[in-house]
Amino acid sequence: MKEIWTNLLQAFGLAWWVEVVTENPNCTYYFGPFANSKEARMAKSGYIEDLEHESAQGIKALVKRCKPGTLTVYDEASEPSGMSASSPVFSS
Repeated sequence: MKEIWTNLLQAFGLAWWVEVVTENPNCTYYFGPFANSKEARMAKSGYIEDLEHESAQGIKALVKRCKPGTLTVYDEASEPSGMSASSPVFSS
């Protein structure tokens, strides 16, 4: 029954999520959905701990109501120019 309620909240954009933003790598992660803010707050520290073990830096977490379209958003624009993917160059 709880899962049905959470899915209904999610359908209307009323579910609670943990949004975690890291500076390095420059990513935004969404963990959820949760039926209420208390559940999300209780889970938040575990997500932060997991990212710390992955050597993420500059971690900030927020519990909020939202309906994320993507669970992990990676900001490629912040990568140094030598690190980004580019099209191959062929000589003629």
